[in-house]
Amino acid sequence: MQRQNIDRGKAFDWGRTSKEYAKYRDIYPAVFYQKILELGLCTQGQKVLDIGTGSGVLPRNLYQYGADFTGIDLVKNQIEQAKMLAEQSSMDIDFQCTAAEECDFPAQSFDVVTACQCFTYFDHSKLAPHIHKLLKKNGKFAVLYMAWLPFEDLIAGKSEELILKYNPLWSGCKEERHPIAIPPVYWKYFALEREEVFDLTVPFTRESWNGRIKTCRGIGASLTNEEIECFDQEHKELLKKIAPEQFEVLHYAAISVMKKSF
Repeated sequence: MQRQNIDRGKAFDWGRTSKEYAKYRDIYPAVFYQKILELGLCTQGQKVLDIGTGSGVLPRNLYQYGADFTGIDLVKNQIEQAKMLAEQSSMDIDFQCTAAEECDFPAQSFDVVTACQCFTYFDHSKLAPHIHKLLKKNGKFAVLYMAWLPFEDLIAGKSEELILKYNPLWSGCKEERHPIAIPPVYWKYFALEREEVFDLTVPFTRESWNGRIKTCRGIGASLTNEEIECFDQEHKELLKKIAPEQFEVLHYAAISVMKKSF
């Protein structure tokens, strides 16, 4: 995939890191999911479409609350991991490999559509009207995001500096708290119902944080194998110097919920 607004056009491929993604990116703390449930989303009796589902983190973690989930992703390797993990936990989730802008579901199929950690990757001129079509009357489109805070957390900041050393084109850096930026095209089809930004901490070990960092777009999805190996060694040495064996990393989360207008 290549987008001029992402990493200054440098190509990336999430399929290269799918196994590691499944292992190291299932990290949202309980408060993150509780916020979703408190907003009346992904609960008993609802049909939910999770776009850009990756390894199915959101549907798998919210499955116990009774929603009927479908997860879609453009990357075949990601969907294979999602299917495997759901099967291992005896979860009946329909995972399909398809583009969100082109997914072929009947009109008004879903009560809720979710997009977690993936909103920046879509063609919004196509996605906005398509999601509107797929949602039932008064349906909700929830966009969710979580990121570390490099200017406030030492371990996150030093790790980010190392990512930029190996990939200075990576644009997923220098995060500060802010609401999710919703492109104007969505206001033709939706009204903003709720917007939240809140802090949370995420527990890691040196090994799991190293894995988390390697699976970010700037490393595992875009560098050569040789570059990834060099980064891996240097990052592990860095963590021995600055991090205890177990620690927490300060993040912020943002949730924007849009309601279908007509």
